[in-house]
Amino acid sequence: MRFSPLRAAGALTLGATLATAVPQAQTPFLLPDNNARRLPSPSRPLQWGDINTIATTDTHGWFGLPLLQPEPNYSGTWRDYASFVTHMQRLAEEKDVDLLLLDSGDMHDGTGPARVVSRAHEECRTGLADGFPPGDVDARASGEFFKQIPYDVLSIGNHELRVYANTLDMHTNFAMHYEGRYLTSNVNITVFDEDGQAVSVPVGSRYRKFTIKKSFSGQSGAESNGPRGRSVTAFGIMFDFTTNAVNTTVQPVEELVKESWFLDTIVDEPDLFLLVGHNPVEGRSSNWQVVFDTIRKLHPTTPITIFGGHLHIRDCVQLDDRSMSLASGRYMETVGWMSVDLDKDGTGPLNLSRRYLDANPTTYMYHTGTNEDTFFTDEGKNITEGLYELEKRFGLTYQYGVAPRDYTLTRDPYPSNGSLPSLIAEEVAPFAISTNTTRVGIPFVLIVSTGSERFDIFKGGMTKNDVLTTYPFVNNYFYVADVPYAAATAILPTMNNDGPERRQQKIWRQEMEVERGYQHWLAAQAAVSVSSDEQLTLGYTTSDSCPGIGDDIPHAPLPFYAIPSFTASRTPDASNAVIDLVFDDFFRDQILKTLNKVQSARVYTLEDVVQYTQIRSNEVLGIYAEHNWN
Repeated sequence: MRFSPLRAAGALTLGATLATAVPQAQTPFLLPDNNARRLPSPSRPLQWGDINTIATTDTHGWFGLPLLQPEPNYSGTWRDYASFVTHMQRLAEEKDVDLLLLDSGDMHDGTGPARVVSRAHEECRTGLADGFPPGDVDARASGEFFKQIPYDVLSIGNHELRVYANTLDMHTNFAMHYEGRYLTSNVNITVFDEDGQAVSVPVGSRYRKFTIKKSFSGQSGAESNGPRGRSVTAFGIMFDFTTNAVNTTVQPVEELVKESWFLDTIVDEPDLFLLVGHNPVEGRSSNWQVVFDTIRKLHPTTPITIFGGHLHIRDCVQLDDRSMSLASGRYMETVGWMSVDLDKDGTGPLNLSRRYLDANPTTYMYHTGTNEDTFFTDEGKNITEGLYELEKRFGLTYQYGVAPRDYTLTRDPYPSNGSLPSLIAEEVAPFAISTNTTRVGIPFVLIVSTGSERFDIFKGGMTKNDVLTTYPFVNNYFYVADVPYAAATAILPTMNNDGPERRQQKIWRQEMEVERGYQHWLAAQAAVSVSSDEQLTLGYTTSDSCPGIGDDIPHAPLPFYAIPSFTASRTPDASNAVIDLVFDDFFRDQILKTLNKVQSARVYTLEDVVQYTQIRSNEVLGIYAEHNWN
């Protein structure tokens, strides 16, 4: 994406010019005091088994999070995670057990803040996945840091399939780096072969059969040339995704399990079937059951571990007592842990455990028995240096202003002073689009989709990264002129009553399913009262289907307030007989349909839709911050 902030002082005029370059120097801002406090330690040691797994999913370019509540719980950087992995590999070697590293996809489309430390030891937050300059490929540069984690099995996510160029990069670059460990069992890409013919091939590898062997130089998952270790058969399976880019293919899972290559692969019984994929572990959108049942027909008691994702929640389910399925949340807020004790030729319940680790240095140090002096590895420190150089190259630390307070998606009621949906609809977007339009002075109502609002704003410096993280989608603003006041003001309640499912774009519906599912999960936590003698930090309070307590650290549940699918700017004075109806083009068809529903005086068509401003949706927050928070 490219951000074009309004730069000229006093530029609140018609046809204001938008700059396209990121300034290289600016006067420093005074930042409010950081309100972070000491983080709580985990409640108990991890349960180690014969095979242990560290699992991530839905990282979306999140290389760290800001130190503001409740985010300190999830404030670990990629440097910290890399250091944690190194120490855990050392512990596995000392304990003479196996350790696997897994990821379930969606490393693209995130612009997540990577909190890195500059040479001056000042805190910076950088969106390194989507904040690339023109000419680069999304997440290619940030993927170089991802590749520094020695994952044993990875799978593709649906966000790697949005744009063909991104999928091609995963095929030619990412998959090649992991040499058979990047699994795309039901996902293909069409490329040209050596003869110039178009062929459909797996983005990565269909499956992986490998042998793990206790304690061999920390290289868990490598192929064994010595005495036989434990055998693993692994697959990487995408849910039934249907809005992938042209020249990519996602085979329905029910068809995948009928393929001869798949059936041939599962004939030989391993010590463990390992299923990794961008796929919820339970619920109506999960496809794991059909894969599980197909394997169970041949191998009724073989241990099966499943690592899913996509819904951005912490979750666990057991399909039988010799299996476990785990999802590790989103945005590197959670690092999943699973352990299993194998019983060769056994048939009874397996000894399995799972844990959701808050991703922060306090958690990492507790579980590795290290401290501030011994935890951070040289490899981790090199990652910090690389992130620092990359953020400079991308220009992502340019600061537009200082946010006076936190603005949250769901932790403040809508409408309220702390509500992000209120801020965007009532202040940010109306102000920004009014700086560049021929309709100055004409009253309007602006309809905004809350589905475009992605992450909270935290008190303090508002950088280019923060803008991309909070409001990243690139849409144009259009309007219908001279709409009767009664009809224009009836649009919002009607669209909220109809709901976002009436939108035409399948992509939007699928993304809304993820967001609404995540919000439903938060609402369920907030509805449960927690009594404790100790003061708890805000965070996730997970209730899943597996036995015991999954959360590594107890938290007080996050406050949760439902938000509507659509919000609107403040209503102009009712004395105006007609006003402009303004909206972004992503839900243009629904606007027209609703406008024709709430009035019958005339039929509005696409000919009535006109562009309102040259400013696009991903620019409005920067424009507002630069003029009002400076």
